[in-house]
Amino acid sequence: MEMAVDKTQFHVLAVDDSLIDRKLIERLLKTSSFQVTVVDSGSKALEFLGLNDDEHEQRDSNSDEDQDHQDLGVNLIITDYCMPGMTGYDLLKRIKKSSCFRDIPVVIMSSENIPSRINRCLEDGAEEFLLKPVQLSDVNKLRPHLMKARSNERLFDQH
Repeated sequence: MEMAVDKTQFHVLAVDDSLIDRKLIERLLKTSSFQVTVVDSGSKALEFLGLNDDEHEQRDSNSDEDQDHQDLGVNLIITDYCMPGMTGYDLLKRIKKSSCFRDIPVVIMSSENIPSRINRCLEDGAEEFLLKPVQLSDVNKLRPHLMKARSNERLFDQH
């Protein structure tokens, strides 16, 4: 029975420097039956994904990357915008530059409703921009992005 659940369960990487916000998003995601990994910075997210080794130089052979992606099974990344060091926007750009992870949906969260920031994130590849505090209704908006990403993954696997 658990095996069947694991195949349909989505894995979300949640990134936020605020402990309270991390706990809240983790609880909301788990309530919605997501598997959750939480980290407290953009650099730790990159480390978790295996992108911390200056992935500015794209590898020619991405078979190793594809294998790592399969092992991690991250289906969506949700990140705070405003974090020390690397912002959520910087993290978004790094993920979208990666040949392996660019198709993973990225959602940005922020307590600041700044239209130019929201538009820039959406134009550069974010699937959603959620205003904090994130609520269960916001988490429910994530599922269509996950389903779309999973169906794209299956199409890619068939080719």
